[in-house]
Amino acid sequence: MKKIVIINGHPNPESFNFALAEAYKKGALQKGAEVKEIIISQLNFNPDLSFGYRKRMEWEPDLQQAWETIQWADHQVWIHPVWWGGLPAVMKGFIDRLFLPGYAFKYRPDSLFWDKLLKGKTAHIITTMDQPGWYYRLMFARPSINQLKKATLQFCGVSPVRVTKIGIIKTSDETKRLKWLEKTRKLGNKVQ
Repeated sequence: MKKIVIINGHPNPESFNFALAEAYKKGALQKGAEVKEIIISQLNFNPDLSFGYRKRMEWEPDLQQAWETIQWADHQVWIHPVWWGGLPAVMKGFIDRLFLPGYAFKYRPDSLFWDKLLKGKTAHIITTMDQPGWYYRLMFARPSINQLKKATLQFCGVSPVRVTKIGIIKTSDETKRLKWLEKTRKLGNKVQ
């Protein structure tokens, strides 16, 4: 049985991102997967990595539980909007606080290389935006996708990492949104 964690990075529970998370969950459960959710905005934690990597901040209980859930899961589903080309602030803080040396990766002494501690896990990024995906790629080089996919997940050994872009959200009607929800449910249903 596939173990999936859905990590929702949108701070507003009334957002379309929450509907997408529910659609993915429904599809995965229909396939027989075991699903847990992390709703970042509902966690009680300080999102600032106050000392950088110079001094370790102890994890709050919610972060400890989130890390245990990420460790438990075979497959991570990250759902978030693109804001100013990047991730929502609370989601960035969540990553900063959790994906630490010694947990998600390990530096090698006197080397430019590192050990990837999340090998064997896979991921899917589902991101919403108010521009066409092709425009985001051509004009801005997909900074939020590159940050999460390449500089975080793949850096830590998660592979493969698939990406689904959904938009344009602000001009979409109910018919379009229902199609996106069905597409996302089918993505959940395809996880092997």
